[in-house]
Amino acid sequence: MNPDNNHINYIEFKAKDLSAIKKFYKQAFDWTFTDYGPTYTAFSNSGVQGGFEVSEDKIVNGVLVVLYHADLGQALSNVKKAGGKIVMDVFSFPGGRRFHFSDPSGNELSVWSDQ
Repeated sequence: MNPDNNHINYIEFKAKDLSAIKKFYKQAFDWTFTDYGPTYTAFSNSGVQGGFEVSEDKIVNGVLVVLYHADLGQALSNVKKAGGKIVMDVFSFPGGRRFHFSDPSGNELSVWSDQ
């Protein structure tokens, strides 16, 4: 499939520890990974393509990536069990509910549901 002009095609994150980041996203969301050397891994099975690059710099998240899950409670439980930190508990917004979490490297993401 060819990417479309002006559409989000890939999301790239920084990570302190690729092993920890892969373990977290595998356990919480069942993502799969392809390593490209010791400092980069690409992820798939996530709804969008992306990757993690090792960085020693302070990680500052400039984009909020929002994931979808039909069962928000299950997603919240999965994130907690995988070691994620809940930074904003479940709240309602027009169209659904969501929560925010940080992963082991400090990237903040959100999960939403229309249920």
